[in-house]
Amino acid sequence: MVMAARTRTRLVTGLLVLVGLPLLAVAVLRTIGWDGSSWYLTALLALTPYVVIYGVLLAGLALVLRRWWVGGVALALSALLAVYVAPRVTSDDQPVAHGKTVRVLAANLYLGQADPAALVRLVREQRIDVLNLVEMTPAAMSGLEKAGLFQTLPYRVMHPASGVDGSGIVSRYPLTEEDYTGDSAQKQPGAAADLGGGTTVEIVAAHPRSPDSGYYQWERETRDLSRAIGEHGLRVVAGDFNATLDHAALRTVLSRGYVDAAEARGDGLVPTWSTSAVPLVPLDHVLVDRRVAIRDYQVFDVPGSDHRAVYAEVQLP
Repeated sequence: MVMAARTRTRLVTGLLVLVGLPLLAVAVLRTIGWDGSSWYLTALLALTPYVVIYGVLLAGLALVLRRWWVGGVALALSALLAVYVAPRVTSDDQPVAHGKTVRVLAANLYLGQADPAALVRLVREQRIDVLNLVEMTPAAMSGLEKAGLFQTLPYRVMHPASGVDGSGIVSRYPLTEEDYTGDSAQKQPGAAADLGGGTTVEIVAAHPRSPDSGYYQWERETRDLSRAIGEHGLRVVAGDFNATLDHAALRTVLSRGYVDAAEARGDGLVPTWSTSAVPLVPLDHVLVDRRVAIRDYQVFDVPGSDHRAVYAEVQLP
């Protein structure tokens, strides 16, 4: 009987440790700043806020079963991850800004399947000044033109392509195409928007490749976005990053002097993907120069797309 009891005790403890491995993996990867070099670990990191809840439940179960050390470790790891996640639900003070206001919207067209009329209606309702488009196919561009997008936003830098590689920037203000993203400039186009009066804003349509189709290319294209503040003027980088704030690649971009608009407004946990099932994670972002004030942030459903569009109203210094 004693042997059987000890065997059951070890079995229960072993099972608790086994189910705690995802919690340990996320805590270690998030702390050391490594995205795991495989799609599975990268995807697991994207679920970090949920892993916090998972860890608390695991700790509670372990403590109820009197596996004190397992419960203590699970609780400590959950608390550590909570420290990383907590800033996303509190709004930050904004820098002093008295310059022009720019309304930016970024939308993933889901291989060109997004409803062009609905998107154009959203642009008009929100009085968008700059629209970044990714997964823009030639057919999608034609649909947007027929829906009247270029009557509302007449200036454009467009690189339509089949599949996920097409991107573009459409603007109320004159655009001059610029190379801000090195080798991925065709897929992640950049442009200088002339707001008038000598004021220019640099715009980048971000869309690093999804890590499930090439981890190292995703990492490289994400890091293409990270030119240091001071090397350029005021810049806004918006689009589908295929990354959350728990990925080191995206945090590298932020460390160069950018602010995530959602996090700054306390909306950093609002999911943007996917709309075809239960929305899970915020993969779409608007990053702005930290000298810029973020006056508003929202997400909008776009019929036909598997991503929500992200919107930010920013005021220049």
